[in-house]
Amino acid sequence: MSFVQPFNQVTQSAKRSPLLSRFESLMEPCGPTEIESLARQSVAITRQHFGQTMRLFAPLYLSNECINNCSYCGFSRDNPILRVTLNIDQVEREARYLADQGFRNILLVAGEHPKFVSNGYLERCIEAIRSYIPTVALEVGPMETPEYERMVNSGAEGLVVYQETYNREVYQELHTAGPKRHFDWRLECPERAYDAGFRRIGIGALLGLADWRSEALALAAHLEYLYRTCWKASFTVSFPRMRPAAGEFEPKYTISDAELIQLITVFRITFPRLGIVLSTREPADLRDALFPLGVTSISAGSHTEPGGYTGAGVNDLHLTVRGRRQELDKKTDTPCSATGQFDIADHRSPAQISEVLKQLSLEPVWKDWDSSILSPSIEHTSHIPSSPLTSSPA
Repeated sequence: MSFVQPFNQVTQSAKRSPLLSRFESLMEPCGPTEIESLARQSVAITRQHFGQTMRLFAPLYLSNECINNCSYCGFSRDNPILRVTLNIDQVEREARYLADQGFRNILLVAGEHPKFVSNGYLERCIEAIRSYIPTVALEVGPMETPEYERMVNSGAEGLVVYQETYNREVYQELHTAGPKRHFDWRLECPERAYDAGFRRIGIGALLGLADWRSEALALAAHLEYLYRTCWKASFTVSFPRMRPAAGEFEPKYTISDAELIQLITVFRITFPRLGIVLSTREPADLRDALFPLGVTSISAGSHTEPGGYTGAGVNDLHLTVRGRRQELDKKTDTPCSATGQFDIADHRSPAQISEVLKQLSLEPVWKDWDSSILSPSIEHTSHIPSSPLTSSPA
């Protein structure tokens, strides 16, 4: 059995577990007093299970080529945007830049395109940076289990795959072409990743595509299932709200700042050991307010375009028109960078974010994992390795 079967019953209240029933009651509309109470509970639970720590990571975009048509995404196939796929040397150049900023946790992101992101490309990207980036995660097109196993064997230990929306009808409406149209295939992706050996798995929904409370209930049901069936892995969730992007998609639904606070705190209360991720989609003031309320992992200094950190790949920029490459006119076009997936809202540097965390009595954690932790040699030596939680770059 996969999550597809229980997911199809989520809307049937009579078949909900006690956990989901409690979750749904906490998600009922409420006022400032109730939200303040949720926030206090969330802070206490977070400190109990995660202490004062906050993990930092950065996305590294490899390619914005894509064969999917997704109405809301800046990388959508039919958007006539500036595109590029970084070569391995350029990927390493970007990763070295991020390492110099302090990061030891990088999320490799790419559009779904078999011509560009295939034939060992992702494995080579992972292998090129894993000697100095101990935590490498992927956010790429869904794969079969054997393909995921190759990623794990190359050194990736995390996978992020958002369902985008758990509403089947909306999903079909928004995904008009490409392999991403297959709802169930994507829904089962975390299970295939677990079978392949990924240690950390991140899921989520893109808020703005459907009613956010319905999305939250489905996401909670997905987590409950994964905790029960994939118990050896750790899980994270993210609550990304829509941001401006190429294609100028206008979301039909909104979620206010107060409702976002309710969402984060209710997930923390319901799933005490869950990792909660907050990206630079949110503005600085709101991020600062959310950091202590249940968030455990944040991005900083992010770019959502390939080559965004160092300008790598600018010499190979091109347009795509209905999926076909179109070279730039060198006489009239003056390219500066590839097109990003969406506009970020918090432009502060990693160093600035680190200082804000310290002012909030939170400890920035740049590195919390090293492959040597699993080395058999550790069992046969009296040497005690350094703590996997450290507040300074390795």
